[in-house]
Amino acid sequence: MTAKVTLSFSDETIEQARWFAQRDGMSLSAWIDQAAREKALREVFTAHARAVTRAGLDLEGAALADEREGEMVDTVLFGPIGGRRRRRAA
Repeated sequence: MTAKVTLSFSDETIEQARWFAQRDGMSLSAWIDQAAREKALREVFTAHARAVTRAGLDLEGAALADEREGEMVDTVLFGPIGGRRRRRAA
């Protein structure tokens, strides 16, 4: 579903938006819709990251620990680095 709205942009902004929309093979409306959606998602993700930080969770550390454990399993299953196959992320 779409809604028609009236918006005002500076000349420079609308010129750039038209250029990018044309470059991407999109209508101006579709390009602006996508840009607004991406901005909204960035706001949500940023708020989530701040909440995780306030909660004191170390997701990066946990991810690195997971990677180290995966490498240990690879070494056990496939041998040292020179002779092992690399696991591919799914």
